[in-house]
Amino acid sequence: MNVKIAPSMLSADFCNLEADILNMIESGADYLHIDIMDGTFVPNISFGPMVFESLRKKTDVIFDVHMMVENPERYIDLVADAGADIITVHLEATSHIHRALQQIKSLGKKAGVVINPGTSVENLKAVLDLADLVLIMTVNPGFGGQQFIESTMEKVAQLKAWRDEYNYSYEIEVDGGVNNETYKQCIKAGADVLVSGSYLFNSENRKKAIEELKTV
Repeated sequence: MNVKIAPSMLSADFCNLEADILNMIESGADYLHIDIMDGTFVPNISFGPMVFESLRKKTDVIFDVHMMVENPERYIDLVADAGADIITVHLEATSHIHRALQQIKSLGKKAGVVINPGTSVENLKAVLDLADLVLIMTVNPGFGGQQFIESTMEKVAQLKAWRDEYNYSYEIEVDGGVNNETYKQCIKAGADVLVSGSYLFNSENRKKAIEELKTV
């Protein structure tokens, strides 16, 4: 199984952002996971598209942009223009999830949909045919360093079962509390992409840490 690793930019050293991100990419990262927070949908504020737009000029790694914002349709065009490759929006953040996913695809980007730990995976069924990626939050979004919620693995397993049954093509991604103790549960349940923040950025040997997370 070819597991992909997506270090979370939220855990990078903001004083040395370019160097820290490029070092992580050189260490073997497959995606760069970029969280955009508006302080409303989640109780935190992060960076906007201008920050990763400047990084786009330095690397061709896949930018996996996770929009934790109310009414994400307002910002999808900006995020696409800034260089996102995958744009993921929360089911809980918009009344028009089909329209949001179609908007992303119309811009030539891969469309992702995400749910919080408290949202049933059943609520995703109506849009799985549109999704290129489905993200299951394994913590409540907004802050890094939280404890992994094991019960979310049932959602990952269900998504894998549906993908096999209906021949969908989405990748399954998990985000929150992923480290060298929890990653095997994620892979066993069916995750294809592991988002990891503080564990990877705080590792003394990042290349070794990334390789470890890919080892089943």
